[in-house]
Amino acid sequence: MKNVTITVEDDALEWARIEAAKRNTSVSRLVGALLSDKMRHNDAYARAMEEALKFEPVSFEGAYLTRDQIYAERLDRFR
Repeated sequence: MKNVTITVEDDALEWARIEAAKRNTSVSRLVGALLSDKMRHNDAYARAMEEALKFEPVSFEGAYLTRDQIYAERLDRFR
């Protein structure tokens, strides 16, 4: 683990002190935990985006379905 020095606004530091006290931890550990959570969240988002970009739409006979093809079955029910 590495030590760092950061500069924060007074209001943010006051919030961090209160939040750390609520969690029975130090400001340093609180900031470290917040950064770790943010990193994991961003990594999960990046993995989900990669998976989403791999998605290939379902096609009908090699071509995309037309609106009429998609809704034909539904329309037939009402006729």
